Amino acid sequence: MNEIFGTLGLQNTSFIFQLLIVLVKIAVVIAVTMLHVAYATYFERKVIGHMQVRLGPMRVGPHGLLQPIADGVKLFFKEDIIPTAADKTIFQIAPLVAVFATLSSLAVIPFFETFYIANINVGILYLFAMSSLGAYSIIMSGWSSNSKYSFLGGLRSSAQVVSYEIAMAFSLVSIMLMAGSLNLVEIVQAQQQYWYGMYLFPQIVAYVVFMIAAFAETNRTPFDLPEAESELVAGYFVEYSGMRFALFFLGEYIGMIVMSSLAVVCFWGGWTIPPILTQLFPFLSNIPGIFWFIIKVYFHIFLFYWVRATLPRYRYDKLMALGWKILIPVALGNLVVTSIIKYIF
Repeated sequence: MNEIFGTLGLQNTSFIFQLLIVLVKIAVVIAVTMLHVAYATYFERKVIGHMQVRLGPMRVGPHGLLQPIADGVKLFFKEDIIPTAADKTIFQIAPLVAVFATLSSLAVIPFFETFYIANINVGILYLFAMSSLGAYSIIMSGWSSNSKYSFLGGLRSSAQVVSYEIAMAFSLVSIMLMAGSLNLVEIVQAQQQYWYGMYLFPQIVAYVVFMIAAFAETNRTPFDLPEAESELVAGYFVEYSGMRFALFFLGEYIGMIVMSSLAVVCFWGGWTIPPILTQLFPFLSNIPGIFWFIIKVYFHIFLFYWVRATLPRYRYDKLMALGWKILIPVALGNLVVTSIIKYIF
């Protein structure tokens, strides 16, 4: 009996230790993500400012470096206004759903070969589930606000997500076929079988479709139709203020990081670099993989800023036509070609 209880105690100790490790990883990922989100807003304003031949934030701190902190403090102390005719419960829950869905998506992102919160065999399906859940927050906020502008924004978002998630799914199915797995760590490892070390080159069509769909999924310009300031006065969150307003922005920017990370993992080789480069320049193999991962993610986030500063907003009928008439057929055709090549070779 003593041996049995001793074994149970050891197992409990091991379980508690593993639980503590997971909790520490969650805390680190959330803390680093929140810091990145705060300064993603700063760099977006700076990048777009310089692209438009102006300086961007300059007043709070040197070169405006403390502007995100000032904005956060301002929003924290702003009055939380709830419209009289709103469905108060759903109105209050909607921003939390947005942040929960995007933060939960970070759980399966492998930032490094051994650093991830959860390594599950259906990582891509999990990300699709969380992405769909995030759309519910927009629909909930649009409906519960009891405002025509908010309601139209919610309807636009639901149609947009349905349209572009199909194209995104087809583009990633091509990656699943090539890697033979839905596990994100295994997808990165599979890319190392080739001298170019990434699926970007053989799956360039899927990558372009994925990135266009990612812009639509995160409601970013030129697909920010659910917000559409010129038409809907901010759309689904027009009735929100204070921290609830900030939570929607938090969800949007975390979504950008998640989509950028997914693009890096599935198309750019994750934390690895092409084997041809390490053969030509052996010293590159001494650089930690997390460095390459962050550089690639930063490039994709910069792409979001660049497109916002360059392209105008799509008209809504053009947005839907692009999704159904162009992206889905192209992604499906790419999937068929990938399947045939995979079967033959």
